[in-house]
Amino acid sequence: MRLIQCLLPVALCALVPAVAAPGAAQPMHELVVRELMPQIGVFANKLRTEKAQTRIAGQPAFNGKDKFLPGKVALGLSYHLLDAQRAGSDTAPALQDFRAAADMMVGMENHTWGIYYYLLSLYHLKEAGLLERALSPATLASLQRTLDWRTFVTPDFKLVSLPTNYYGVAFGVARLRMLLGWEDENGSRKLLDKLTQHYDAHSGKYGWSDETDGEGRFDRYSILLAAEVCERFIDTGLTPTAAMKARLRQAADVAMSLGSAQGDGFTFGRSIGAYGDTGVLEILSIAAYLDVLTPEEKEYAYAYSTAIMARYTRFWYDGAMQSVDMWNKGRRTDAYRGIHRILGENFSLLHQLIKTDALWRKAGFDGTVPKGDFPSWFDRNEPRFRLTWFARGEYDRALAVYRARNHVFSLLLVNGGAGQHANSPYFPLPFANGVVAGVADSGPRHAQLLPKFTLADGTELVGTSFIKDIRNEEQGSTVRVSYRQDALARASDNSKAPVPDARLTLATTYTLEEGAITRTDTYTPQGPLDIKRIDLEFASFSAQATVDGTRVVFGSGDVTGFEVTGLPNCSARALENEAAFRAPTGPMQTLVTCSATDVHLAQPLTIRWRMQYR
Repeated sequence: MRLIQCLLPVALCALVPAVAAPGAAQPMHELVVRELMPQIGVFANKLRTEKAQTRIAGQPAFNGKDKFLPGKVALGLSYHLLDAQRAGSDTAPALQDFRAAADMMVGMENHTWGIYYYLLSLYHLKEAGLLERALSPATLASLQRTLDWRTFVTPDFKLVSLPTNYYGVAFGVARLRMLLGWEDENGSRKLLDKLTQHYDAHSGKYGWSDETDGEGRFDRYSILLAAEVCERFIDTGLTPTAAMKARLRQAADVAMSLGSAQGDGFTFGRSIGAYGDTGVLEILSIAAYLDVLTPEEKEYAYAYSTAIMARYTRFWYDGAMQSVDMWNKGRRTDAYRGIHRILGENFSLLHQLIKTDALWRKAGFDGTVPKGDFPSWFDRNEPRFRLTWFARGEYDRALAVYRARNHVFSLLLVNGGAGQHANSPYFPLPFANGVVAGVADSGPRHAQLLPKFTLADGTELVGTSFIKDIRNEEQGSTVRVSYRQDALARASDNSKAPVPDARLTLATTYTLEEGAITRTDTYTPQGPLDIKRIDLEFASFSAQATVDGTRVVFGSGDVTGFEVTGLPNCSARALENEAAFRAPTGPMQTLVTCSATDVHLAQPLTIRWRMQYR
């Protein structure tokens, strides 16, 4: 049994039982009241006493490295203040906390999302009649000047070196400024038009937004974007368009296909980990609120979402640190979300979780106990295999989801584009927590589960980016997904777009079945080719490996066996929490390496690996 310290206003503390029953199904809102709002209270107390010297888990919070932090702090403290008002408590201390923090942060850098978060907090305070009491006149005047979409959008309405999802941020900023009485509606109207045009131009007939200008980077942001745009509408008092709700339904289909008892979310692409989980929460809560889901779907989406929130409280949040933890215990996230952003990451994640609960309550699930049979419902109602097309043309881009044995595998078939193509979270792999994972900002050195060819001239080639002709075939519970590449990608500078090298072509088939995944690659040289080395690595969460030729058997973990054909030499070694082999959820335990050296390739070469899982 775990005692819960109540840091809420006195009137709300009466609603919080003293002891939480382990394993009991709890309504989502109870998790918010018992687990999440006390975290807001801890941070409010620290900011009150430590001010600009605030440290979280030993890390200085105001180090100048989180360009969104002032907005996130304002939003978090606004929750603290509004809860005091709703509880009928004395709001003076929380008002003073907000005013002091705002005065302290007035000269700090605050960009894009930070601007949106800050404006959202001010709008909520205005609606509650607290805005003028929460800010000094000088600070309010300064914020009116600096919290502006024009700081990251050019006069001709182009984003300043930002991904496409920032059009939604800019629109939200303009709309909130209008609602605060700081400008007219012309800016928000033009940005909405630009957002819609850009979405249409880069989403193609399938309705998914490319994160780049056509390079083929589709990831959780591409799926989440429709929900984010709908949120901007809802946050600012507008009704989403029918077209946007249709795109939201598509996103909800993908999110529902990931439903699991563990409460896992997206397992591929950048900025996942805790945000991979909350991405699903955002999609499903908005979909429920806007009646995009059927009544039955709502019930089970709510149960799945509650499991995701419970996972945050027991896995991502560390009570000893009094913080979310995406950086310790062998966990690794993108440099973008490094530990230098620890306070901001806490506030932004708490905002997403609390907002999710508010939407579910408005959708009719206030105090609802989640259905306990939701894992079996997903297994019955979601297809075993779902292929979602992102784009087709010169190259094919898609996501294949396969459900088996309580695992949900996400086979991502895209191009990471400049900046991401050589990072393993964008590799064409069947990602699933505990089975297969990428490493954030990995670069090309360790090509997880992809053969890497080092040619005699030193060029390194990997089959990552130039995917064509995706096909699938289902036979009972077995699914085959195949594609080809007319050129491999050079494992070069990740900051640039991938460079094709046609000296080798590739045909790949994945066979997905109950208890096993097999990848078969046929590499064909376009002329005799001398190869110095071929290396295949598998960084696994399983441990206690024994090697017999090219077969590896694991004594513990979800992966029980791994076998390679086409490469004669295999070995395995235990990993000791090494930086190069840390996934978002924790460290890999074993590194399997198979190789061949001094290969003269004049005929097609087949390399196959087969992974068995429990």
